[in-house]
Formats: sequence, C-alpha cells, structure tokens
Amino acid sequence: MRLLFLLSTALFAAYEVQAKAVFAHFMLTNTAKFRKHDWKDNIELAREAKIDAFALNIHNGWPYLEEQLDLAFSAVDHFSDFKLFISFDYAGNGPWEKAEVTRLINKYKSKKGHYRYNGKPFASTFEGPDRADDWVDIKDDTGCFFIPDWSSRGAFGAINLANQVVDGLFSWAGWPWGDQNMDTYTDASYNLALGQSSPRKPYMMPVSPWFFTNLPVYNKNWMWNGNDLWYDRWTQVLGLDPQPEFLQIISWNDFGESHYIGPLDDRQFEAFQYGGAPYNYAKDMPHDGWRKHLPWLIDMYKKGTSSSSEESVVVAYRRTLRDTCGTGNTTLNTATQLQYEFSPAEALEDRLQITALLNNPKGDRKVQIESKGHPKRTTGFKDWDYTPQGGIGLHHVSLPISDLSLLTASSGFKVTVSQAPSSHNGTKPGPGPGDGKAKGKFSTVRRRTTGAHHPTPSKPIDLTLPPIFKSCPQNRVTNWNAYVASTSHHSKRFSPPAPLSSQVCTSGWGRNSFDPICALTCKYGYCPSSACVCSSLGARTPPPKDGGAPVDGYPFNGDANYGGLCAFVCKTLGSKYCSKMESLKICSTTEQEPYNPPTSPFQPPVCVGGKGKGDGQGLYSELCSYTCKYGFCPIAICECTATGGFPEQPAWVGGGGHGNITGAERTDQGLCNFACDRGYCPSSSCSTGW
Repeated sequence: MRLLFLLSTALFAAYEVQAKAVFAHFMLTNTAKFRKHDWKDNIELAREAKIDAFALNIHNGWPYLEEQLDLAFSAVDHFSDFKLFISFDYAGNGPWEKAEVTRLINKYKSKKGHYRYNGKPFASTFEGPDRADDWVDIKDDTGCFFIPDWSSRGAFGAINLANQVVDGLFSWAGWPWGDQNMDTYTDASYNLALGQSSPRKPYMMPVSPWFFTNLPVYNKNWMWNGNDLWYDRWTQVLGLDPQPEFLQIISWNDFGESHYIGPLDDRQFEAFQYGGAPYNYAKDMPHDGWRKHLPWLIDMYKKGTSSSSEESVVVAYRRTLRDTCGTGNTTLNTATQLQYEFSPAEALEDRLQITALLNNPKGDRKVQIESKGHPKRTTGFKDWDYTPQGGIGLHHVSLPISDLSLLTASSGFKVTVSQAPSSHNGTKPGPGPGDGKAKGKFSTVRRRTTGAHHPTPSKPIDLTLPPIFKSCPQNRVTNWNAYVASTSHHSKRFSPPAPLSSQVCTSGWGRNSFDPICALTCKYGYCPSSACVCSSLGARTPPPKDGGAPVDGYPFNGDANYGGLCAFVCKTLGSKYCSKMESLKICSTTEQEPYNPPTSPFQPPVCVGGKGKGDGQGLYSELCSYTCKYGFCPIAICECTATGGFPEQPAWVGGGGHGNITGAERTDQGLCNFACDRGYCPSSSCSTGW
C-alpha cells in the first residue's frame, strides 16, 4: 500500500475516448497449487463477467513464478477474447532488477494470450517509482506500452519521472477516506496531469468493492469504508469526464485485503498464515455476487448502452456488527499513509446494501426485508436511494442495520424485490439518502424515475441470507469483511431507454464548502469532476423558470476552483440562485482577484500535532509528539490533538528503526521506523535498523 496524495485540480475540456478495456488485478502468489484447469476456471468466470484481462501481480523471487506464468499463458490460449499481462510488484518482496523485468516481458510478450495496446505488449507495476529510470531501457528493449501504478508520487509527480517515461498512469486510490463516501478528486488529478501531454496519455481508473486487512507480520491492520462503494464507484466510472481508457478492478483474488470478486478457494489462503492473521476473515465470506452486474456495467462503460435477459439482486453486509465484539485494533484509515485514524466501532455504520438490476419503468418495484424466524416480521416496503433513467437498469438502496433488528434472527432473513401495493406506489418515501448514508459534509440527492417503456414483470425476486451474529463468532473480534450474495431470474430482454451519451449528471456533492454549490449545479447537469462528485446520471433537468435574470458570477473570495461553478449558477440558473450562493459566501457578482490556493481544498484533514496516550502521556509520548506533527499518529498509542493541511515532511535519512521497549503490549506501531527514517531516533525508545 502507499501514501495517496490529493492534488489541486482545475477544469479541463472533455475529449473522445479512443479505446476501453477492463482488467482485474490477480495475485499470482496465491496460485502455487494451481493446475491448468484452475486457470481456465478462473478465466471463464472472468469472461462471463466481461472482464478483458488479468493483470498478473508478480513478486520478485517467488519460487513458482515462471511455472505459474507458463500455465496461465497456456490456459489463456483456449480463449480468444481474454488476455493476460504482467504487473511487477515492487513492494511485495523488494524491487525488481531491470534485466529481469526485461527478460520476463520479452519471454511472454509474443504469447497469443498477452494483452496488447496499439500493437505493443502491455506492462504495469504496483509501485516502484524509485526505479523509474529503469523503464527507459526496458521500454527500448521490449517495446512495451507502460502504465504503472506510482500512486505514492501522486499524478503530477508520477508523470514527470524519468523524463515522462510512462505511456499512461494507473491509480491505486480506490477507497474513500474515513466514514465518507468515495470521491473522484484523485481521478480528476490524473486526468488533468495526463491531459497536459500531447497527445493525451491514457488513465487506468481503479474500481474496488471493499478493503479490510489484518496481517500483523506485514504491519497491516486497517479498513476503508466499503458501504455502497461498489455501486458508487461504477456510477463514477460512467459519469467521469473524460472517461478513463482503462479500468482495473482491485481485485480478483487478494483475500488478505478482502477486495476479491473471484471465488473462494482454500488453496489461496496462505496469506493468512504467512501474514500472522488472527483468523481467516475470508473463509465462508463469498464475494461472487459483486460479479453479477458486471456484464451490464461493463457494456455501459464500453458501449454506452447494455441489455439483459435477467433481473437480479445483490446484497452485501457485514455479519458482525461494529459494537458486538472487539475491534481487533483495526482502524478506519491508516497512519501508514498519513491518514487520520478512526475507530471503526465509533465511525463506521452498519448497513445493508441492496442493488437490483430491474426492468421497472413504472417504478413500483420496492424492497422488503423479512425475518425467517417465528414469528415472522417484515420491514414493509422500502424505496430506493437511486433509480436509473426510465426505471430500467440498476437500483440501489442502503439501509441502516440498526433499524432492521430482524436481521439477527437465527434462521436468517429474506430480501424481496416485488411490486408494492398500489396505495404505496410513488407516495410514501423510503429511507432515502438523508438517513445518514451521506457522511461528513457530503450529500446525495435521490433521482426520480421517469417514463414507461415496457410492462413491469410482477414476479418477485427473493434472496435468503444468513443472519448477522448476535455474539462474537471468531476470536472475540469483529470480522470487518463483507458477505455478498446474489440471485436472478429470467426476464424479457430489456435495455436502457437512452444511451449513456445522452445522459448527464442529475445529482452530486462536493467536499467541504463545495457541497452546496455542487449539489445545485450537478442537479442541472454541470458536475465538473475537478470540484464535484456525480452520484447519478439521467436526462437533463432544464434550468428552473423562476431563477431570475442571468448575471455574471465569480468566486466570492477569488478561489479559482469555484470559477466555473459560480459562472454556471449565476448565468444559467439566474440571479435568485446566485444570491443564495452569495449568502453562503461561495459566489459573488463582484469579481475578485483570482488565485489558486497553495493546497487542495479537497484534501482531507491530516494530523499536525499529537501526544502519547495514557497516564503520563504513555510510553511513547516523545515519539508521538514528533511523528504526529508530520501526519503519522496511530491511535493505538498516540492521540492527535490538531489537524490541518498536509505537513511538509522532514528530510529523508533512511535506515529505519524499531522500538526497544520490551513487552508484547508495548509495540511502537511503526513510530520508531517513521522517526528514525527522518533522522529522529531517541535511544530511550528506539534502536536503528530493521
């Protein structure tokens, strides 16, 4: 993993996408026991989901490396519409030597099943920016098309390495910060950086459904908020302007980080043993359901339209509530990426996430939850948070589990999508996004369903699910992984009533003070990804007729990030709405001297001051005071006392360090390594070296 930087961005023009493909990140080190038929089975499942290729993550020095690469490329030869390429992992077992990278690309690039772009063999990385110069010669010697993940340097830092050796960039920033929703600010920074090249270089956008890891040997024990992430991220893929040339799903089979969409496989669980996991948190926790809607979504991304002869429902939830067991010292966010840490038991919501692919033009298909115990209980019908244009496509709702006590019935519960009674149709609002789904200063707006194109099938869709545990099932700690299930039934083939090219953003939000103006402009189709996050697409809503005369609008304080937004509000929506934004000190009819702020207004807060925990401020009080002011403030032993913008880091010295206070309960949480690398290594707490 790596530190993710959010960079300030500005507006940019849309452009025509030339090629699109969808990949899935595949951990080759999980396949020591694979045979050729195992590769074929996994490839077949990926093909069914309309994925184009596996990005094979390979670790330096893995003993089964070429044996499994040979098997994989042999297996893929049986499929004309699926490919493979190598992603060199520079973090998993140390960096790769230039000669070895060159040799492996040249060995496999001529294989029939190797993915090629513009006639060149495709190659990628997981990190490795310190070896960027190697790729000048690697590209010359292999002719590869190179799109690395150098996210630790940010978009602008990565693109300028080795005299812009990259042919494009892949971002690993696929998860939201804290308890907030996923945004597209990092994606916008990549689009801006890549757009400065001529011709524009392609972007590979990350899409991931979840993240939880507890592998102490690798110093990994955190999670990122996965509530609604799979639905939200695919909406962002379809709404991002410009759309990315490539998508990479993270991941197919990384069970140690809980973001797998491939099948469970006991032979691939070695990471839990090697990583010192307290328990196997992937066991009996299938994620196959997250593949159910991929054919629909990938066609929408590639073709701008889709079709299906199945209606289906996908449900995702955690089977252990946040306060039922101990946290296992898992944090929400991670100080290892200089993020402000939260306790997930305090900050993370327990939610039931339901996504349905429906032919529902009348809008009368609702969700109902029913216990399977005795006596049976039901929630009544719940409305959707989001519905597609014309009611044909993906519907989504996120329900707080605290309101659904029937989910803990020992015999499980049932989710049903069916026609609601006519007295309910369109008259009684469901929970909607105002029930707490939008976190922090974010907001979302539910869309209306419009139009009717086909008769609505009346057959209900039922999915029976295992219960949420009332007590701790495993080692007295919470399993923060997700349980995902799906079901489907045959339907008359249906398609969206309008292509993606004719749809615009119909709701959205923005971080911090951008939220009010983004919620307004996105509603009317103007939702620039440099400032706002689009949360739904559909037919354009015409400007309100009561908006008043058009006027010139400018940022209230001159911040150029508001320029296009204020111009749209005041010119397109009119003086009434311009005055409202002026009352919020966002826009003005008086032009101010424009400026670009020195730090991104979309950057989440970072710890800039702290102290040790406990009586006397704890065993590591001196270290906490030092590391917290630079953003590294693990809540297990430190307390953050001040937050702010990203702090300037001290000069890197290197060499590492480790705690020397004895006692298993006295781990330094990486404080010594962070501090000693920066030249501060107090002998009372730390020893140099690893």
